Amino acid sequence: MPRPQVAKRNGGKAVGQGKTGSLALLRVRPLPGDATRGTLLAGGTIIPCALGRSGITSRKREGDGASPQGVFRLRGGFYRPDRFPVRPISALPLRATRRDDGWCDAPEDRRYNRPIRFPSNTASAERLWRDDGLYDLVIDLDYNRGPIRPGRGSAIFLHIARSGYRPTEGCVALKPSDLLRLLRRLGPRTRMKIGR
Repeated sequence: MPRPQVAKRNGGKAVGQGKTGSLALLRVRPLPGDATRGTLLAGGTIIPCALGRSGITSRKREGDGASPQGVFRLRGGFYRPDRFPVRPISALPLRATRRDDGWCDAPEDRRYNRPIRFPSNTASAERLWRDDGLYDLVIDLDYNRGPIRPGRGSAIFLHIARSGYRPTEGCVALKPSDLLRLLRRLGPRTRMKIGR
């Protein structure tokens, strides 16, 4: 994998510089005139991001395509070991994704909004090992996790963006090099605030 280039600089400091786990708060805001794209403010660095196809909402529902408004902790995440042979540097707990990893998105299932393994008898689940690369690096944003409310949305992640920052299904997505560098500054105490 080629070494990623720094996308944004602030006063000569790259996104990934600084102490591991040093950021307390990430702020995500939509762009004026385009609710599906936004900026993520990490310290003094501004990083472009993709948002849900329906923008940001305070009334998130399963399948609505909106990113949830609120403040969320970062629970940890996953990385694809064939794309990242070395575990990305982060103070967050990260584990290698397996081919049979999934995430339940069926509100009627007792495992709703939780990791599962395939094959699964659940009505609906999302695969974490994807061909499109979006989940090569994923951080669980702890949305709707305690308590889990059926139908209020599942699998809300910080993950890799599609080309051109095309909209997500409700997640926040960054360019791979930006996400990789940002990970170095995230830790268990980091929170993400989505919306104003």
